[in-house]
Amino acid sequence: MPFGTDGAVIKVNDRKVYQALGIVGKTPRAAIAYKYPAEEATTIIKDIVISIGRTGAATPVAVFDPVQLAGTTVRHASLHNADEIARLDARIGDTAVIYKAGDIIPQINRILTELRPSDSKPFSYEEALHEQYPELEFERPAGEVVYRVKGSNADQMLKRAIEYYASKPALNIEGLGEKNVETLVDSGLVGSIADLYTLTAAQVMTLERFGEVSAHKLVDNIQATKNPPLARFITAIGIRHIGAQTALDLAAHFKTLDALRDATEKDLTEMPGIGITVAESILAWFADEDNLALLDRLKEIGVEPEYVDNSNGKLAGLGFVVTGTLDSMGRDEAAERIRALGGEFHSSVVKTTSYLVAGRNTGKSKLEKAAKLGTKVIDEAEFLKILGE
Repeated sequence: MPFGTDGAVIKVNDRKVYQALGIVGKTPRAAIAYKYPAEEATTIIKDIVISIGRTGAATPVAVFDPVQLAGTTVRHASLHNADEIARLDARIGDTAVIYKAGDIIPQINRILTELRPSDSKPFSYEEALHEQYPELEFERPAGEVVYRVKGSNADQMLKRAIEYYASKPALNIEGLGEKNVETLVDSGLVGSIADLYTLTAAQVMTLERFGEVSAHKLVDNIQATKNPPLARFITAIGIRHIGAQTALDLAAHFKTLDALRDATEKDLTEMPGIGITVAESILAWFADEDNLALLDRLKEIGVEPEYVDNSNGKLAGLGFVVTGTLDSMGRDEAAERIRALGGEFHSSVVKTTSYLVAGRNTGKSKLEKAAKLGTKVIDEAEFLKILGE
């Protein structure tokens, strides 16, 4: 046929014969489905990264050289767990035969071991966990195939994810602090970040801690974030190693969430400041089926991040470091205001730092570094003038 199909259903074109042939269970004898074998393609496994899902489960993902398969470009596929990697004997550098399960989900069928590089090494799952997440401990409960973050549970991780999503560096949703998040999750009203956007004031009013005014205010505050700046949204979804400045850089480079979602390792590592560790973390996040389902659900209910171009702001090309205590604002607010005007906020004094803002109780180390690099030191009053106040 002049278009793609996964097979055909052949039917008897006579209603009397059709009925006379009868039905077995729910299947009519006069209609038979013939399915083509799944289309296959070969590609190289460039890397195996591990994604931590919202339940604390560690899921391995194979990152491929991009390849066309059944009408789409495939860049990665879940390897499910350590046992599946061992069964396939999948290794970095291997040539894999891939297909789409149900013509939708990419899967590895087999490894072409005859094409394996001579210096190939078996993939050590526990070593990879330690290398990619050195600060976390993992355990594999008896009788299970999945490694999990030690001491984690689904509700616990969901609460932390929502708190971060609503935090000041992210979408800054007033009213979604720790206590209210716990109440919403424990009540069963919120089972994912997406559920925040389907909350009604009537539902929220049934909970302790909420009256009519506070319930309406919370729902309004959440709805107000349906078109967040792309950089803030990238921060909010909680990709490991991605802070506010890196999120701004990613937003400026890719312009849309879909472009970032489709980025390859090469696309990412060609960006200044994005190394292999950060690139792997981004690839792993966007390869996780739970994360992709969350993004699809958010899109369905109208959450559409928008790129905001601050590159021509009055502070474009300038870098700032804040040390000590400012009377007019906290450090997070200072960073936010600098970035909103196109400037960069640095955590430490470097060659590209234009100003060191010295507040009260300033430490010596940053002042000494600024003197060494010739960075201009200004006080809070001068900083406010630069901001336009």
